[in-house]
Amino acid sequence: MTRSAADVARHATAALAGLPATRREFLRRSGTGFGALALADLLGEGSPALAASGSGPLAHSPNPMQPKPPHFAPRAKAVIHLFLNGGPSHLDTFDPKPALDRLHGQPLPTMLRTERETGAAFRSPFAFRRYGQSGIEVSELFSHVGEMIDEVCVIRSMHANVPNHEPSLMLMNCGESQLVRPAVGSWVTYGLGSENQNLPGFIAMCPGGYPIKGSENWQSAFLPGAFQGTYIDTKHREIEKLIANIRNSSGLGRSDQRRQLDLLAALNRRHEEARQNDAELEARLQSFELAYRMQLEATDAFDIEQEPAHIRAMYGDTVQARQILVARRLVERGVRYIQLWHGQGQPWDSHDEIEKNHRRLAGECSQAIGALLCDLRQRGMLGETLVVWGGEFGRTPTVELPKPGANSGSSSGRDHNHHGFTMWMAGGGVKGGHVHGATDEFGFQAVENRVHVHDLHATMLHLLGFDHTRLTYRYAGRDFRLTDVHGRVVHDIIA
Repeated sequence: MTRSAADVARHATAALAGLPATRREFLRRSGTGFGALALADLLGEGSPALAASGSGPLAHSPNPMQPKPPHFAPRAKAVIHLFLNGGPSHLDTFDPKPALDRLHGQPLPTMLRTERETGAAFRSPFAFRRYGQSGIEVSELFSHVGEMIDEVCVIRSMHANVPNHEPSLMLMNCGESQLVRPAVGSWVTYGLGSENQNLPGFIAMCPGGYPIKGSENWQSAFLPGAFQGTYIDTKHREIEKLIANIRNSSGLGRSDQRRQLDLLAALNRRHEEARQNDAELEARLQSFELAYRMQLEATDAFDIEQEPAHIRAMYGDTVQARQILVARRLVERGVRYIQLWHGQGQPWDSHDEIEKNHRRLAGECSQAIGALLCDLRQRGMLGETLVVWGGEFGRTPTVELPKPGANSGSSSGRDHNHHGFTMWMAGGGVKGGHVHGATDEFGFQAVENRVHVHDLHATMLHLLGFDHTRLTYRYAGRDFRLTDVHGRVVHDIIA
């Protein structure tokens, strides 16, 4: 008796269907599962829900971005992080130093090691004045923020680990300067989910391209891919250029497109079940659904022309103004974590001509930042929205000397400085009109109530309702957290 080729193929397919397709699958099926247990421990496939002490998503939740409760009642529900990549000078923005005026052009009595060669004391070319009832001094560069200073907590005692951009960016954004770790926004969305299922929970906006280190700044690393930041190039105005493929170009109507996606989803689920609910595959399937839902929601959220004319005028008409206004619209719609980068590369890295460059850069964003704080307050949103401002480090009080390959122009800029710099926070439960900590009289290093980047992260998580030591994820046999084995909550800045 002979069989047709079709019969042979059918029987072969049926026989192979029950065989493991991968080594991982083979281990799961062999040894009554003991091999899978060992492999899961080695690869960190334990339950993240257990590691997070009830704060994180289930290992294979049908919807990893569903809203989840934090450890305790939060002050803030969303974060807008204004990132001035390149390192703005604290000495020219929020930390005035009269001693530099007095000693301008003279050697400082105390010098710390700098990354590049620096010379004498370099006074700020910008005027400072006191604002608000708190009387906090703010540079003319950020006068619009000065007008809202009673809502702002200025941290003048920040410090980091090294004076290099790449590791400092990773430390500020991911809590680790060398090894691959999830971004702050990924940890936040992992712990809280998102209140809007039709938009990404974590969005990174940077006009003109990527900052230094690119998408590593908003990576999910070993967390499930659903918590990766979504990048938007905000140099564009048109929604079709802001978000690729936001329009359905296939000619299908909404109902037909939905039926098509439902069929694909059913096939993909069957494929996923045969592979023991692989986390990476789950993230890919979630991205398909999110892309479909975004076709409606994102078109609305990113269209600032829907705002009244007086609101658009309050923010201004720069690229920075547009993306900052979009951030407010996204927070209104339940997006959890929004990071706004100033631009491609490291625009605030003023090794030369700091007066010209800082004035131009601040002119692009100061009005919109002040408007954001005012707008959130008048809408009753500032109390639940944590606004964070700063870069990866500050700059030196001494002038950078010209050197081929680095600063080959005039002696008119500042080198990197991780020993002491300024960041500020507003809303979200922080003390407004408050200055925390101080640098020395020259602004070289933090000397009073020092705040490390790990402390900043611990405090941000606390304001969002998390004990930073308990928001963990089991990977490679260890419970990882944003602050690693460091960090303390800075209670003095909490209202």
